Amino acid sequence: MTNEKEYFPKRAMSIHAHPDDQEFTVAGTLAKWAKAGCEIISIVITSGDSGSNDPTKGAEYKTELARLRETEQLAANQVLGVALTLFLRHPDGELEPTMALRKELTRIIRQHKPDVVVIGDPQGVFYGNGYINHPDHRAASQAALYAVFPSAETRLIFTDLLAEGFEPHKVKRVYVHGVEKPDTWLDVTETIDVKITALKQHASQLGDWAPDDEMRKWAEEEGKEKGLAFAEAYKVMINVEEKPEN
Repeated sequence: MTNEKEYFPKRAMSIHAHPDDQEFTVAGTLAKWAKAGCEIISIVITSGDSGSNDPTKGAEYKTELARLRETEQLAANQVLGVALTLFLRHPDGELEPTMALRKELTRIIRQHKPDVVVIGDPQGVFYGNGYINHPDHRAASQAALYAVFPSAETRLIFTDLLAEGFEPHKVKRVYVHGVEKPDTWLDVTETIDVKITALKQHASQLGDWAPDDEMRKWAEEEGKEKGLAFAEAYKVMINVEEKPEN
């Protein structure tokens, strides 16, 4: 599946562990969808309060850093055209795929009723020989995936949500990035610069590193298989009741 007869959701929800996670990975897709009129909702589960190795900083810096990183994420989301950003403020570096987190995400999905949810690979541990996937990424992805199914669409799971007025909602598609064997490549040639600009808003994490060349290189590598200049690749899970359009 490439950009031919491409699916464009009306409302999409990006769920990730930290500020900057979506900019490193799926921001080209989100910007493309937003440009097409899609309402994007960005869920940031932690505020990245552990994201510093500065030896002059101690535990008291965590609150300040969380505020800074939330500000950076809001700036990045403005660049992308994100309509709503929700910070759940779980502790950075300590995330677990608990039932409580799954319920929290289930409530949000039922409330906002996205057509599409975008997540990372809940099974990804090793990427090449140089990157061990952050456990927060896996925890966020696993909790989000199982919030989509079965929790969000099953009436008698978390029945107290019914009492709160949150009726079941069936998500049409889940886009999973970072998988070993993707099946869908989205052309982000028109939004690669937007993605890079959004990523640059996370100055506290980038330091002196200019991401332009590396981000273009990654997107070029993703696009090679389908002859695209720049792409983002996914495994896409399609609701069995939805007739595929591609």
